[in-house]
Parts: sequence; structure tokens; C-alpha cells
Amino acid sequence: MEKIASFTIDHTKLLRGIYVSRKDKIEGGGTITTFDIRMKLPNREPAVSQSALHTIEHLAATFLRNHPEWGSKVVYWGPMGCCTGNYLLLQGDLESSDIVPLMRELFTFIANFDDDIPGASAQECGNYMLNNLPMAKWEARKFLVEILNNIQPQNLVYP
Repeated sequence: MEKIASFTIDHTKLLRGIYVSRKDKIEGGGTITTFDIRMKLPNREPAVSQSALHTIEHLAATFLRNHPEWGSKVVYWGPMGCCTGNYLLLQGDLESSDIVPLMRELFTFIANFDDDIPGASAQECGNYMLNNLPMAKWEARKFLVEILNNIQPQNLVYP
């Protein structure tokens, strides 16, 4: 079986940042760009807790799909199984630098969020009790301050 592209990235050298994971041409024209929004150093620092990552997913998906500029381009936002970040799929042939302002806006929104978590009820979510807003805010602020507010070239291109 052929190894998928994301398993060819050397995770021992991967930094926190925003990376283009893949670009897929879609039937009828156009491109879907998959971004790796890497919040944690893989295998070198604790992963984001499942409850914080779940809350980040709810907040990010809601924010992005309602964004006036980007909302119509959002295909998907969701957590990585390894709990070190998230995937964002957007319509368009994009580069990591194209979405830095959007990610700053998103993670500022999460870091400052102080309301009920959208979609966090038994009717709206399959595991609504697995949420942790204080930790989601802490993780978002950490990523924003340490990476997004002063992002460097090495945080935008896979090693």
C-alpha cells in the first residue's frame, strides 16, 4: 500500500505553524487546499486535550463558516487524530501566507470567546459534554501569541 503524503513529513522536525498539506483539483475546475494548522510540536510537547480540541472545533467551524470573506470558501475544519492541530480545507489554490490574517482573526476570536459554546447540547453534538472552554481559550492564546503574531518562514513551509 502506498504511503499517504502526510505520513512522509518528518514530524521530528515539524514546527508549529500553518502548512499547505495538499492541493486537490476538483472536477469541473478549481482546487481544494488542505491546511495543516499545527498548534503543538509533534512528539515534543503535550498534545491539545480532546476536550479543548473539541471546543476549538466548534468555535472555529462556526466562526469560519460565518466569516464574511472566507465563509463561502470553507469546506471543512476539524481536529487531527494526534491532537496536535487541525485541518482546514478551503476552496482555492492557496498558500500558507494567504490565510495568516484569517488564522490570527480566528485564534483571537477563540482566545477571547466568553459565551455558550455553539452546538454544545445533546441535540446538536454527539459528545457535547466533551468540551473545555477555558483550556480552548488558553491553547488558542498560546498559539496566537507564540506563533501567529510573529510567524516566520519556517512556520509556513514543511521541513
